[in-house]
Amino acid sequence: MRWDAQLLESDKDSGEDFARPALPGLERAGLVRSVQTPEFSGVTFHEVLCKSALNKVPEGSRVPMRWTINPTRGCLHQCVYCFARGSHEYLDLDAGRDFDTQIVVKVNIAAVLRKELGRRSWKRETVALGTNTDPYHRAEGRYRLMPGIIGALADHGTPMSILTKGTLLRRDLPLLSVAAQSVPVTIGISLALLDEDLRRQVEPGAPTAKARLDLISAVREAGFDCHVMASPILPALKDSRAELDELFGALAAAGATSVTASELFLRGPTRNWYLTWLGDNHPALLRTYRRIYGRGSHPAPEYRQWLRERITPLLDKHGLSGMGYDEVHVPRNQVLTAQPPVQPTLF
Repeated sequence: MRWDAQLLESDKDSGEDFARPALPGLERAGLVRSVQTPEFSGVTFHEVLCKSALNKVPEGSRVPMRWTINPTRGCLHQCVYCFARGSHEYLDLDAGRDFDTQIVVKVNIAAVLRKELGRRSWKRETVALGTNTDPYHRAEGRYRLMPGIIGALADHGTPMSILTKGTLLRRDLPLLSVAAQSVPVTIGISLALLDEDLRRQVEPGAPTAKARLDLISAVREAGFDCHVMASPILPALKDSRAELDELFGALAAAGATSVTASELFLRGPTRNWYLTWLGDNHPALLRTYRRIYGRGSHPAPEYRQWLRERITPLLDKHGLSGMGYDEVHVPRNQVLTAQPPVQPTLF
């Protein structure tokens, strides 16, 4: 393992270990130190000083938002299907186990963000969080980056959207309520699995389905609409009519105001990571996946149409209007309707 080359020094008072030297990719990212702590067994946090907090989405990209913020890279939810896994390779880390355990933390992100938002050129466009890695995975409990980010955006009149699986969001609902008095705030929760056995397999570090259903209710009680991203719907695992009916019924009962359901995409290294997991845990389904996905990242049009026809009437049944991808990350009064969604709304 290349991590064996790192030298560990212990801080006995804090119980933390500090690892150096870093991989070249982390040095380029502005590494300050690498930390291991007993509260996060098997995890290394790489604390970096970022030069920029705002990420501009490239022109021509088929996504509705123009600006995003990612406080960390890598994610302790450890979802085997996560499309963002490939981003770790830019830092000379792998998209599999490293993505789950080697977490890059931009410790100065709130201060850098305030400087960027204070520029005359800033047009107060909507900023999205949760487009790459989740801003409320467990690392946020240690580093508390989101309060500073929310405060900076609100103080500079900048609308924001948050999409998360993390119940740590509950901590910041009072702060978001204050922010919503001056800027549009959109909140979305990601939940596509009620089956706890399967959830522990594919999202081992994420909160339980019950915890996220309770979070949806808490978001509603705080006075926000709560959109739910029921994504991804896993082919042959949780795409039956009965399972989807149960899911949408639970979301409606929790207070969800709308739902977007979409199928699994298997881009880049995520494909190999997910299919390896599938082969280890559900080998009989590999032939089905080969038929649905072939060698590509998108499922066959026939499957997409089949899933769309299954989902649409169930959303109607439970009173959950589907939303386009643009409305997930853009406050309602600032929806970029001129831009097409990144993927079809329903499958």
